Formats: sequence, structure tokens, C-alpha cells
Amino acid sequence: MSKTKILVCRDIGDKSMAVLRAQEDWNLVIWPHDRPADKEWVYANAPGSVGMVVTLGEKVTEELVALTGPQLKVVSTMSVGVDHVELPALASRHIRLGYTPDVLTDAVADCSIMLALMASRNVTSSQTLLRSGTWGNLGWGPYLFCGPQIGAGPGKKESTVGFLGFGRISQATLVRIAAFGVTRCVYYNSGRKDRSAEDQALADKLGLKEVKRVELDELARSSDVLFTLVPGGKDTFHIVDEAFLRKMKPTSVLVNTGRGPIVDTQALVKALKEGWIWGAGLDVVEGEPNIPADHPLLHEPRCAIIPHIASATIETREAMAMLCATNLVGGLKEGKIGVEYDLS
Repeated sequence: MSKTKILVCRDIGDKSMAVLRAQEDWNLVIWPHDRPADKEWVYANAPGSVGMVVTLGEKVTEELVALTGPQLKVVSTMSVGVDHVELPALASRHIRLGYTPDVLTDAVADCSIMLALMASRNVTSSQTLLRSGTWGNLGWGPYLFCGPQIGAGPGKKESTVGFLGFGRISQATLVRIAAFGVTRCVYYNSGRKDRSAEDQALADKLGLKEVKRVELDELARSSDVLFTLVPGGKDTFHIVDEAFLRKMKPTSVLVNTGRGPIVDTQALVKALKEGWIWGAGLDVVEGEPNIPADHPLLHEPRCAIIPHIASATIETREAMAMLCATNLVGGLKEGKIGVEYDLS
């Protein structure tokens, strides 16, 4: 009896690979290198696969799905984002998709706070001076390296945190930043469900004056620090554009731990150069990972950039990998994917 062919486009770690290898009736075809699988290798090995393991580095396109064949039943991605998957290609063929949300919520929320602090406290420019050996040439200054304080500060000021998108990660980030003394939370999401009771309960729990949904214009104008945590795609492409950035406070900080294309890169460069906002903290950038050394955001002193590592704790990545593996096993062996992306 022939074994079920499974295409594994990346080794996702010993523990998770052991789960896959334990399926004795599976023939695992595994990309042998520690880098995203080459398109040529994927296309050469995909035909006949019943299941597929992918990461953000592999594109699941209409062409690939058609090439793989009608026996393909489940694609399991080690990611919460699904921008790399052409969803209609799966939906039209009734192919199911497993993904890995929830387990990375805390790590991304932690990183969001870190980036807010890095941007507000001028970490990029001050580290540049330190690493260049020129700090000692400046002498001491009463406002040297200073930036706006996140939260209430010694003067107990009113402070508003904003969220573009208000799902699991945004709410986990709110819990963390509430400890800094923010007094108000505003958010925008595309849904129109009445959340007023839930928002009031959350405000009471965190000691905030209010938590409420607002439109994009008010979100831009009122946020002292703004976190963008919406999915990618055509509906959110450049939702933070020049018009949006011009409405923000000159002391405000923008943090993007969502998806790069949410923010218009050229508009952000202009906003930083001309002082429309104080600073930006970015885990994601348009065009990543192909960011050249002369990329303008890399040379903005008030822009703190990290290379899409918000979920990069050992514990989180191991949990994501295990969920990716068990989603595939569950989908093919039991007909039930632990965490399934709704393609309807």
C-alpha cells in the first residue's frame, strides 16, 4: 500500500517534526535546508501531495495548488498571517487551511510595547551615537536623548492609546500598556458589532476612563501611541497613508507589528523627516525581507526597526510549530483541524 505524500517546505523543529514522522503511513518529502524552500523545489515535489506544511517564506498560489493535484486536502502554515496563501485557490477546491494564532499573542504584545518605548525614547539615534564612539563628545545636556513618556508620567497627564484593529493581540497589548498609566483607549475595527458593554467592562478592569470604538479620523488625531494590528490584504493596504499621518500628534508614536503594507512607507518617511509624528517602531516593513541597506527607514533616527521577530521567543515558535504539525495530523487523520482558518 502506497504511503500518503506530505510536502514539508521547512523543518519546523525536532519536537514538531517528530509528530509528523510518527505517522507511519506518511511519506514526508522535506526541504533539506534551513532557509525558505526554493520555488523550483516546491513545484517539482508538490504533485501528488495530500498535505502540505508551509511557512511565511513559501507562497501557496493558484498555480501551485493546481500543480499539486486534486488529492490535496490540507495546507498547514506555521503562521498567524495568511497573506502568503491565495485563499480562493484553496476555498474553490475545498482544501482546508490550518494556522497558528493565539500562541503568539503574548510575545507580539510584549514586542509591541518594546517598540513603543524604543521609538519614544530615541533608542535608534542614541545607540548610533554610543556605537560610533561619539557619545563622549556631546557632554551632558538636560534634554539630551529625551522623548515623550509613554503613559501618565510624573505630571499624571492624560494619555490615549490607540489600536488599529482590536483583536487578541491588541487587547493583550492594552493590558500591558495600561500599567504605564494611560488613561484612555480608542480603537478602530471594520466590524460594526456593538461592543459597548464589553468595552466598559474592559475599561473598569484596567482602570481606564474609557475604551471605545472610533472612526479612523479620531483614531489618528487622539492617539499618543498607536498600534497597528490588523491583517494584511487589499482592505488594509496603506490604511495608514499620508492623510492619516498628517492628522497625528507631533509627539505621537506609531507602532506596526501587524503587516508591512498597512503603512505607506514613503508617507512614513516623510512624516518622520518633517516631524508630523515623533517616531515609529516597526517589526514589519513593506517589501520584507528584501530590505536593502539604503532603505530610507533604516536611516531615519527616530525609526526603530526589527526584522519581523515579534513572535520570536523559543517558547512561542515551538508552540507555533507544534500547532502547525498537529493541525495537519488532525486534518488528515481525524478530519478535525485544531485551529482552522475560515475560508467561507
